[in-house]
Amino acid sequence: MDLARIPVLSLEDDRADLPARIGESFRTFGFAMVRDHGIDQALIDRAWELTRAFFELPVETKMHYHLAGKGGARGYTPFKTEVAKGATEKDLKEFWHVGRDLPEGSPLAESMAPNVWPAEIEGFEETFKQLYRRFDEVGAQILSAIAIDLGLDEKWFDPAIEDGNSVLRLLHYPPVGEGAGGAIRAGAHEDINLITLLLGAEEAGLELLGKNGEWLSVAPPEGALVINIGDMLQRLSNHVLPSTTHRVRNPEGARAGFSRYSMPFFLHLRSDFPFVTLPQCISEENPDRYPVSITADDYLNERLREIGLIA
Repeated sequence: MDLARIPVLSLEDDRADLPARIGESFRTFGFAMVRDHGIDQALIDRAWELTRAFFELPVETKMHYHLAGKGGARGYTPFKTEVAKGATEKDLKEFWHVGRDLPEGSPLAESMAPNVWPAEIEGFEETFKQLYRRFDEVGAQILSAIAIDLGLDEKWFDPAIEDGNSVLRLLHYPPVGEGAGGAIRAGAHEDINLITLLLGAEEAGLELLGKNGEWLSVAPPEGALVINIGDMLQRLSNHVLPSTTHRVRNPEGARAGFSRYSMPFFLHLRSDFPFVTLPQCISEENPDRYPVSITADDYLNERLREIGLIA
């Protein structure tokens, strides 16, 4: 398996040329890596510890936090629920979603449910509210660099993501048994949202589909974030910034007996954001692929139906 040669950029040292460098990485891979992001390592370590503690709870306990009919938007989603678009086998994973706490009386409350928290895990709510805020802040920094690279004002995305429907997902891929059949930990897919910020997992397995049609391994250095373009930003940019297909393959040999944990932050637009293709991304060679505008919430629900999370 070849390694994706994604450059590792610094949010501290590369500020002046970050827009151009991160834009080049996104155009080449659909992915980028950043270090010096400022998220406290002690907070990250605590989050990993609490994530493991939750998924070690009995299934019966975890199911108390499964909100039927809510599409997994908050709380617990059980093992083998989600399916990659176009796939027949369900992913070998279970997950927990933390969303945004909206101000009282927000008009967005209809599309964004309140959070639920596991009473069994001390410090869970406090830790993940704090981590959510830090992901939110770092995500806004990345979007500022993207805006400049696209020829927009550096603050262009700020109102578009204010009270956005972003989700922090705590993921557990259990050990892979012999009964997995054709299923894998996460089938080949593209993310729905604007950008995804991913804290690296201890266990390998993340792969992106290269432009030559071959799978490339993604191996971030310790402490770095992996960032990838989602379909919403691909749509907004008229495919100037591509949403790259990726997957989590099954481990082999002795590693098949180990769990894998990861922690992606899916940065979303406001639910009422109207998609209008950026004029900077329309040309004679690249005509507007999306002349009909829909809202971010309409788009999200369309995609959630495709992956089996809502009916």
